Order: sequence, then C-alpha cells, then structure tokens
Amino acid sequence: MKILVTGSAGLIGSEVCQTFGRNGWDVVGIDNNQRKIFFGEQGDTTWNLTRLIGELGSRYTHYSVDIRDRRLIFDVVRDTLPDLIVHAAAQPSHDRAASIPFDDFETNAVGTLNLLEATRQKCLDTPFIFMSTNKVYGDSPNRIQLKELETRWEYAEPQDYGGISETCTIDQSTHSLFGASKVAADILVQEYGRYFGMKTCCLRGGCLTGPNHSGVQLHGFLSYLVKCNISNDVYTIYGYNGKQVRDNIHSEDVVRFIQLFAESPRTAAVYNLGGGRVNSCSILEAFRMVEEVTGVKMQYKYDPLNRIGDHICYISDLSRIRYDYPQWSVTRSNQEIISEVVGNWRNRLR
Repeated sequence: MKILVTGSAGLIGSEVCQTFGRNGWDVVGIDNNQRKIFFGEQGDTTWNLTRLIGELGSRYTHYSVDIRDRRLIFDVVRDTLPDLIVHAAAQPSHDRAASIPFDDFETNAVGTLNLLEATRQKCLDTPFIFMSTNKVYGDSPNRIQLKELETRWEYAEPQDYGGISETCTIDQSTHSLFGASKVAADILVQEYGRYFGMKTCCLRGGCLTGPNHSGVQLHGFLSYLVKCNISNDVYTIYGYNGKQVRDNIHSEDVVRFIQLFAESPRTAAVYNLGGGRVNSCSILEAFRMVEEVTGVKMQYKYDPLNRIGDHICYISDLSRIRYDYPQWSVTRSNQEIISEVVGNWRNRLR
C-alpha cells in the first residue's frame, strides 16, 4: 500500500508519514519547505524532514515540489498512483495571508485544485483527505451569545455548550484571506466528491498541535506559546482580554481518524476535528498550564486590537465525527500535549 502526503514535513503531514510508514505503507512525501519562505528561519521544517528520512529510510520517497506547479503535481500522482492521499500542504497563517494574497490563494486553493484534478484523472478511486480549517466559518461563531468568566469566554446558552457544528454558516462573515482561500479549497474538495463520486473528506481542524510543530508567531498557537515561555520571550495577546477559547488536538489523534477514514471512506464528508470541550482552554488558561509544567512565569503583553475575523470562543462539536466513526475519540489531554511540546522545544533549543 502507498500513501501520498503533501506538506509531509509539517505537523500533520509528518505525523501521517510516520504512522503509515511504521504500519508498513510506502510513503511519498511532497514538501518544498515553503514555510521557511512564509515565516523565515523559524518556520524551517528541514529538521523534521531529516527526522522522517532517518526513521522511515527506504519506505519514504521525497519530492521537493510546489503544489502550485500543476504539471509536476500531475507527474507525481501519475508516477506513484497512491492508494490514499492526505493533503496537508498549505499557507497556514490567518495573519500572514493579508501580506501575500496571491501566494496564499494559489497555494491553498489552486494547489488543492491541482491535486484534486490529478487524482480524478489518474486514480479516481483513491480516498482524498484534505486538512481544512475552522477558519472556513469566518467569524460566524462570534454571533453565538457569550458570557465573560474570570479566565475565559463561554457560551451563554445551554444548547450551545457542545460547540460549533458543521451546520455553522460559512457565508456572510469575515474570514481573513486565509479563511477565504481555505473555503475555496474546502468547497472544491466537497464538489469533486459529489460531482465525480470521489471519496473525499474535509477535516475542519481546531488547534492542531503536537511536539513536531514548528510554531511561529503567525501560526501554531500552543507550540509558539510554549516556545516563548521556555525562551523567556514576550508573548503578545491580541484582544478579548486573553480569554479567547480554542480546543487543542494532538496530531496523533488527527492521524488516528485519518486511518479510520482510509479504512471506511465516504463521499464528500465534512467533519469538525478538534479537541472538543474537554481540551478547550483560553490563552490565560494555557499560560497557567504551561507554567505548571515548566516552572517559568509567562512573559506577555496585551494589544487590545483583536485579529480580524478571529474567533472569541471556538469549541469543536464532535458529534458528527463520533457518530460516523464511533471508534474514534480524543485520547490526549491538554496537559499531556503541553508536556510533550515542552520536552520537544527544550531539545530543539539546546
């Protein structure tokens, strides 16, 4: 069996490569280290690629290809004919997109179209899993009535307690340009599923995280927060009194779902995939959890201007994904995730 993974040196891509490679699959990775161009030296994923090659050896084949290059993407898909495709390559930053709008849209939307069309023409029956984002909802979740508590924002009404479901509108809201480009990709993935009968899946991720994340200021909330703490750097909170809520999910739990979908794929599936209520925390709460692990006081400053289109309180409703795949669950707590991320950053910063 063979799997094709785009963004193979990134957080989710590398976790997919590791897991499937360990399980005996041949792994084809596509990654041209575009994160280094988007975010500078701090975004460089060379260390992760080196780790992958060292672990998987001959089971891993790497292509340093830009997913915007239609011809080369067609060539790779044609030459490898994978049994599963996981598309995790992206321009991933909500904030960075505004300064590189063409790079953002061409990477996220056009790159996805290139891969979908190559799949349709060369291996129509291959399941196609796309790492989408909860930013496709724009700021629609902010319309839910909220209440301000001591350390977090919270849903005010009991019926909203379970979080944001896939029925939340993606229309008539502010997304950021990143959110808009991911909406285009998300809808394309669904449409190729419905129109051509392909087995496609959009995973609208919450805060995906884990020890192999190259967190930077513009992307990778929890990883970057931990890095700031152990480096005694100043973390900037943008708006909402630092009480904005996110739900965190370990990359291994993401891959566990990908394995289940590969075994029993559906057509044009859409799932919110996050840590859910149990793994939700505000920035202030994350500070306290990290401090408990490291013993280092968090250094931060507050900017009252919130990020455009940002979520005040976002918790993934996991009802649909659990209904369709009851074997899946969140297995890693915030505390466990933070401990792993701390250990990884300490090793990398030595």
